[in-house]
Amino acid sequence: MVHLRSRRRLVLAVPVALSLTASLGFLPAAASAAAPATASTARAAATSARAADGPNLAYLVNTRTDPRTSTSVRRAIRRNGGTVVASYAKIGVFVVHSANPDFGVRMRAVRGVQSAGATRTAPLSATGTADEGAVQVLSKAQAARLTRSAAPGEEPLEADQWDLRAIGADRAARINPGSRSVTVGVIDTGVDDTHPDIAPNFSASQSANCVSGKADTTYGAWRPVDADHYHGTHVAGEIAAARNGIGVAGVAPGVQVASITVAQPDSTQLFYPESVVCAFVFAADHGIDITNNSYYVDPWLYNCMDDPDQRAIVDAVNRAQSYAQRRGTLNVASAGNSNDDLDSDALVDDSSPDDTSARTRTVDPHECYDIPTQLPGVVTVSAVGVNGTKSYYSSYGRGVVDVAGPGGDKYQIPDTPSKNGRILSTLPNNRYGFLQGTSMAAPHVAAVAALLKSAHPHATPAQLQALLKAEADNPGCPSKPYDGNGDGVVDATCKGGKRVNGFYGFGIVDALRAVR
Repeated sequence: MVHLRSRRRLVLAVPVALSLTASLGFLPAAASAAAPATASTARAAATSARAADGPNLAYLVNTRTDPRTSTSVRRAIRRNGGTVVASYAKIGVFVVHSANPDFGVRMRAVRGVQSAGATRTAPLSATGTADEGAVQVLSKAQAARLTRSAAPGEEPLEADQWDLRAIGADRAARINPGSRSVTVGVIDTGVDDTHPDIAPNFSASQSANCVSGKADTTYGAWRPVDADHYHGTHVAGEIAAARNGIGVAGVAPGVQVASITVAQPDSTQLFYPESVVCAFVFAADHGIDITNNSYYVDPWLYNCMDDPDQRAIVDAVNRAQSYAQRRGTLNVASAGNSNDDLDSDALVDDSSPDDTSARTRTVDPHECYDIPTQLPGVVTVSAVGVNGTKSYYSSYGRGVVDVAGPGGDKYQIPDTPSKNGRILSTLPNNRYGFLQGTSMAAPHVAAVAALLKSAHPHATPAQLQALLKAEADNPGCPSKPYDGNGDGVVDATCKGGKRVNGFYGFGIVDALRAVR
């Protein structure tokens, strides 16, 4: 998600599909039509036997986009024991299920296939966000006290929304709250559109469930499966909670939000690649102006290009998000909560894969990518607290982070009624709660982008990104060594100058400047 761009950006600036093709071989020529039927039957039987030998996994098969290639690859998928779940012909991506343990290897040898690999290490069953710590639910008593603290013209719970004031969103709303012709798609765990603060600005016609890799637009399919899938509802409220005198306010309370659910419905809440591919394509084809991506694509925190499965994941997701950009959609994503320097030469990843047993590995973030945040053209967002300094958990990196936004920080305490440095927003079942993370920073940036899109309706994604950077306010690198949690240990090093640096990119977004 990025200009003297780091080596990482330079690598991905070349279309991934092109960089992959050269290393792939081809299957031997098919047997002639005169081959005995018994031999053909024997080969089919052998393939069926192999297909039953392994776990049933999901795969991405990435191909050239011409119809002839698509047809021949589809036949090869079937021949090698795969079942097509969804086909995105415009970007050359097939979502496939197969129990053939050799499926990925065989498909990588098929003419016209540019990459192919498994999207998970665990078998399919009957989902990683970027918030830091558990949600703190606002009690009825706390809400009552907050309501008494509200100033004239404020929402009942707005006194605790220090983040709105930090970027001038409260004043911006009086000038231009955003246009209803602008929609932000929340690619997440689902959005409770029945919440009274979200319902007025919710776009059902632009919402879907993409968990399977194929869009389900059945009414209500976009909603979270239970109250524990609260992440997407919190994000949606940060963006566009209505100023209707009920609860909280969003940064852009006049724009619309849509829900594209990608989280697995079980307690893991994993965001698998095929779901995210579906989400970007759906957003592009349904007129969504901006997507918010407060997650990383599971099961790998970093996807390394020397691994064929991880390479196929990067390829497919990049094709999908690039397609969205070409269709006019700006993609905004969180930088992550590992306090990682994404411009360093080596990072320790001890959390991948997160759907089976993780193993510790050292990765180079210039060759192993956190996606979608490190993909070309995506706006990468770091988090700040109420003091306007980097949040203790926020990942960073010179040439990687584009802008910063309020994400909350429990060590930076605001002068608010609850004295809570996290971000207050909506939760399912008409509730409210506090969360912190780059998950919370990204929707602030997405909402400011929506305000810019409202003011400049014909702006392209690249132009919107340029405007975000131009209106941002950069505090510059700290003058003292950075100690985010106050324990006396230097936690991170900021590189760069006042105009652009690794902590804040081009600066902290400013909603008031956006509407002016």
